[in-house]
Amino acid sequence: MQPTDPTPATSNINVRRGEPLVVVDDVNKHYGDLHVLKDINAVVNRGEVVVVIGPSGSGKSTLCRAINRLETIDSGVISIDGKELPAEGKALAKLRADVGMVFQSFNLFAHKTVLENVTLGPIKVRGMSRKDAETKAMELLERVGVANQAKKLPAQLSGGQQQRVAIARALAMNPKVILLDEPTSALDPEMINEVLEAMIDLANDGMTMVVVTHEMGFARKAADRVIFMADGEIIEEATPEQFFTNPQSSRAKDFLSKLITH
Repeated sequence: MQPTDPTPATSNINVRRGEPLVVVDDVNKHYGDLHVLKDINAVVNRGEVVVVIGPSGSGKSTLCRAINRLETIDSGVISIDGKELPAEGKALAKLRADVGMVFQSFNLFAHKTVLENVTLGPIKVRGMSRKDAETKAMELLERVGVANQAKKLPAQLSGGQQQRVAIARALAMNPKVILLDEPTSALDPEMINEVLEAMIDLANDGMTMVVVTHEMGFARKAADRVIFMADGEIIEEATPEQFFTNPQSSRAKDFLSKLITH
């Protein structure tokens, strides 16, 4: 045990690439009698990739959606870049524009082309000219490998292509952080890798990301930090190396052993 101790300390220095960007402070959330988030405290630093994992029903997606106020919270504070997330109104819309969101089910506008899907936010919310928005959109579609699909409607694309368009759409807003809620769970197995590769590229570029996923390979490869949740609580937080090789809690050990035996 002794020789491995220095590793987490040194890797921790690299993890703290910037000041705190997303701060979740003592957050609680109930659905009726069900206590889905219990006194959650978490920090995501600028340029950091935090992967949230855990069994179904552990509160992972609720936490992810609460950071964008798509889920209201009962108590506690969530702040982004030093500003507390307002409950509603224009201030919330303004702050939300800094938080990109990629959903499990893509959520693209079916009646708009790929290019229109990606340019809509920058034109309407950021006030960008159509020409500039389209130039930027094409660069982003190129970056995620679907520039040749720009004139098509979402229904003409595979699931993997649609999810990569959704990632480009989130990036088009120049967000400070991107939240990805189970971005590969609706995809066929052969499409998962193309989306994960796009996400790994973003991570390598220093994009701040919070990713809820059951893709452990991605967590090992791209995460600076893994947060393990169960029953609405954060049970464990560690570097991927620490978490996957030496989980501290019985819940994490049980979770990982079930993954490995499948």
